[in-house]
Amino acid sequence: MRTIVPHVLQHHLVALRMLLACTLITGIAYPLLVTGIAQAGFSRQANGSMLTTNGRLVASSLIGQNFALPKKNPNDAQEPLRPDPKWFQPRPSVGGYDPLNSGASNLGPNNTDLIKAVNNRRATVAAIEGIPPWSVPADAVTASGSGLDPAISPAYAYAQAERVAKARHIASAKVRDLVAQHVRGPVLGFLGQQHVNVVELNHDLARLI
Repeated sequence: MRTIVPHVLQHHLVALRMLLACTLITGIAYPLLVTGIAQAGFSRQANGSMLTTNGRLVASSLIGQNFALPKKNPNDAQEPLRPDPKWFQPRPSVGGYDPLNSGASNLGPNNTDLIKAVNNRRATVAAIEGIPPWSVPADAVTASGSGLDPAISPAYAYAQAERVAKARHIASAKVRDLVAQHVRGPVLGFLGQQHVNVVELNHDLARLI
């Protein structure tokens, strides 16, 4: 018994030392190292890819948002949003671009409610942009899986350029050039498709004269 107790105690001390060592390495040293590298080399991304206007934080380029006119009745939660013609519009969002309500509708392609919603959106976008219904891009009528996607297709961005230019009394060519500057290719050249970050686009649009 006298030999067993010190032996067990020795094992506990070894385990305790290992616990402390792992805590220092993985709980303190490693997080500090990764945070330091991130802040030194990728500070914008590490801090949420925030966008500022006159030193004031206005948005994150990672999270889409609505660009709508003020509600006629702010207390009416059921009042539908009205797109502001002065801004490029994002794709639909089931959760209304609420970061606390991320997700998709989970409706299948044959669901009658989804088909009705898509047809209504197509007619609305065609009327707003002054284009034929058949030319409305797919991302203008379908929501993303997260409901927070800030990206739209170049086709949808260009389809909105004329309306934005007219609402802001800016030359159409100037707005289209701005869209062209925001077209991004696939990640690493092959992952995904060309896209336009509508939050970043509108951020730069606000500074366009």
